[in-house]
Amino acid sequence: MRDAALSLDGVSKQFRQGEKRLTVLDGAALAVQPGEFVALAGPSGSGKSTLMHIAGLLETPDTGHVRLGGVDGTRLADGPRTRLRRTALGFVYQYHHLLAEFSAAENLILPQLIAGAGRRDARERALALLDQVGLAERAGHRPARLSGGEAQRVAIARALVNRPGLLLADEPTGNLDPHTADRVFELLRGIAREAGLAALVATHNAELAARMDRTLRLVDGHVAAA
Repeated sequence: MRDAALSLDGVSKQFRQGEKRLTVLDGAALAVQPGEFVALAGPSGSGKSTLMHIAGLLETPDTGHVRLGGVDGTRLADGPRTRLRRTALGFVYQYHHLLAEFSAAENLILPQLIAGAGRRDARERALALLDQVGLAERAGHRPARLSGGEAQRVAIARALVNRPGLLLADEPTGNLDPHTADRVFELLRGIAREAGLAALVATHNAELAARMDRTLRLVDGHVAAA
C-alpha cells in the first residue's frame, strides 16, 4: 500500500494574543492520497492558512506529525526538512509572489538551480512548462508586464518545476476575476491530473471546491469531511 502523499495526525497550534493563547488547530488530522485533488474549506480566520503552512513544513506544530510520502517532516532537522520541502512540495499562493527582477523563465529556472539542476536542463524545463501553461511567448517578460492571470499561471508552472508529488495551493484564484479564476483553476487541475499529483487546495469558493474529488472543512481547529 502506498503512503499518503500528505498526512497530518494530531496537529495542534496555538498563538499568543496579548496575555491569552489562541488555539487555531486542535488535534487536526487529514490524509491526501497520491493523485487526489482535495479542497480545504472553512470560514475566514478558521486556520486554513496555518494548516497549509504546517503541511508545507513552513511552520512547526505544537503537537502532532506531518508526513510527506511517509516521511515525518516534523522530526527532521532544518537542513533535511528544507530539502524535503524543496523536492516533495509545490506551492501556489493567492498572490503569485514572482521575483520582480527576473523574467518568467528565470522565475522557473532559479528554483531548479537551487535544487541542483544544470542550467541548460533547467532552462529547457522552464520553457516547456511555460509552453504547457500557454505562456511560451511571455518567457522573457518580467512580472510587471504580465496580467494577473498570466502571473498566476507562471506561479503554477513554478510550483511544478521540481516535479513534486504534492501541490499545496492557498486560495490560488482569490485575486482573480471569476472568468480568469475559472481558467486558472482548470489549468491547475488539468496539469495536476496529468502529472499524477496530489493536491490540497484551500478555497472560499464553494463552486471550485465542488469540482474537486472531495472537500474537507476546518472548523474549531478540527478537520472533517464536508
